[in-house]
Amino acid sequence: MTYVMTKCPSAPYYRFVRPTPILLALSLLPLALAAACDRGAHPDQTGKIAPDFTVNDGDSKIHLADYRGKITLVNFWATWCAPCVQEMPGLEQLHHDRPDLAILAVSIDEDQDAYKRFIAMRHVDLTTVWDPSKSAATLYHTEGWPETYIIDRKGVIRRKLVGDPDWDNPEIRSYLNSL
Repeated sequence: MTYVMTKCPSAPYYRFVRPTPILLALSLLPLALAAACDRGAHPDQTGKIAPDFTVNDGDSKIHLADYRGKITLVNFWATWCAPCVQEMPGLEQLHHDRPDLAILAVSIDEDQDAYKRFIAMRHVDLTTVWDPSKSAATLYHTEGWPETYIIDRKGVIRRKLVGDPDWDNPEIRSYLNSL
């Protein structure tokens, strides 16, 4: 038997190898499972009642149930988190443009002085609370910062935004108007 040499020295061997449907299905299975993971803007909490929480840091208190009947944004953030710091002016602007929205900023900072300095130096006037134990963030399975949950008037989580969204984006503004 004579073989024609090609650039690939193993070409004669692979000439007789044919992919089987089972092999193909097994190779695509991990990809299908990874695509089915529940991440990003539609967590498994979407469509469910938002977990209620109360955080009282001595200076301010947030009890989520008090905001039922209002569209509420619950934002988990920290002063040491660059995307959180970058996002804060956008949240502030949204707070001024849409006073009908309840924007609740829950800081997970461990250093209360850093939290207070940040609030004072940046003149943050939206509702904030310091939660170093991350008790509220834990209820929402939040592990990355910032994360914002959009909750409708009935207390149902509608969206989860991860990272620093552009709060001035017409699509986000339109979505908030539609609730």
